[in-house]
Amino acid sequence: MLEKPISPLRQRMIDDMTARRFKEKVRKDYVRHVRTFAAFLGRSPDTATSEDLRRFQLHMAQQQISAGSINAAVAALRFFFNVTLERPDLVRHLTTVNTPCRAPVVLSQEEVARLLEAAPGLKVKAALSVAYGAGLRVSEVVALKVSDIDSERMTLRVERGKGQRDRYVMLSPQLLELLREWWRAARPQAWLFPGQNPVNPMSARQLNRAVHAAKNLAGISKRVSTHTLRHSFATHLLEQGVEYSRNPGVARARQAGDDRTLYPRRRQHDPRRQKPLGATGPQHRQPIAARLTAGAWRGLAWRSPTSFEPMGRRGARPIPAM
Repeated sequence: MLEKPISPLRQRMIDDMTARRFKEKVRKDYVRHVRTFAAFLGRSPDTATSEDLRRFQLHMAQQQISAGSINAAVAALRFFFNVTLERPDLVRHLTTVNTPCRAPVVLSQEEVARLLEAAPGLKVKAALSVAYGAGLRVSEVVALKVSDIDSERMTLRVERGKGQRDRYVMLSPQLLELLREWWRAARPQAWLFPGQNPVNPMSARQLNRAVHAAKNLAGISKRVSTHTLRHSFATHLLEQGVEYSRNPGVARARQAGDDRTLYPRRRQHDPRRQKPLGATGPQHRQPIAARLTAGAWRGLAWRSPTSFEPMGRRGARPIPAM
């Protein structure tokens, strides 16, 4: 079957996005939104006027399209007219809409333990344990390599996470033992969680499907995804005595007199906006799920996600590492 030829205008837009190193998914989404606008217009999008753009945004609002989809379409049209066509005057009046800020779904520690026990297979159990025990995103979990495990420093290296940033995250002894059990069973060579073809890692879609299967087996009625484990990780740390600093990108732990950098997060997903139910302090007996997150923090003093030198509170003397 012959492929449909790409128009010079679309190819120019793709070249502009490639030159700026846009990810493939972003390029496809931008092209799709411009194609939708062209279908609404009934002619080539380079002949559009500012009034046509105003009508298109009104059309999207009347069709009850979600705020996220509208904002994505606005971003694509702004790029198309600003960069590809070099006509910024046409999109001057395009506006984004407010996105509802919803509180994330959080599992209790008992529900996390049930979810991990119901995981279909050791590989999925280890991957979900990493997502919860280290607070990683699903894309970061599947991209882990065997060489990213540092058992001496008790850390995991995350390469090119969100925003193309590298960082180090916590690794508890219980999580390290589970990863060793998985390595002894499968002997992965490069990727820590390889896919059906060992040359490639497990896909994020495959891991999300495994989470849904484990949720059904565990009898959990909440809406759960792999990212839910990341939200639960942050919330459970707060329940164990962790506080966030005023800096939205840095989390500070003030537990047992130490000042540690724990968990860079964005402010809109800050679990402090939720009231923890039955908060538990360090003096309480911690279940298995809690030990995945809390076990590695005893006696550590953290300065930044990538530096582990002892540090005291700002303006105070350094705290000696234990």
